[in-house]
Amino acid sequence: MENSNINLAQELQQFSGSAVYYTLPLFNYKYTEGVHYLAEQAACYWMLTDIAAVVKRFRAKHRFIVAVFKRYDEEDQKRTHKEAVITYGEGNGITLFEQQYDLTDFPLDELRLFFVDDTLMLPNEY
Repeated sequence: MENSNINLAQELQQFSGSAVYYTLPLFNYKYTEGVHYLAEQAACYWMLTDIAAVVKRFRAKHRFIVAVFKRYDEEDQKRTHKEAVITYGEGNGITLFEQQYDLTDFPLDELRLFFVDDTLMLPNEY
């Protein structure tokens, strides 16, 4: 992982709770200051939109959803012909859905986000 990516991962650790909430109106959900910072620094509003589209299907039945972004290692990229995946689950090992990506410019190799009560947040903001 490059230094700037390590810095971003470390900077995300500074967020705890959120006094300000942002809205993604198309899907009628909120996201926290930490997620806003992530979206700005990593230019990944695409990820917020993708997560919103997926959790929209599950949020009526699941109050708590974990979205985990993971970049495949080189071997898995060759095997799947995909670069990354976002796995959605209940937080207890049960997978609800997986979305694979052919290509991504997301700078981190892994990221975990929580969707709780119509709000997307970093784990340390929960």
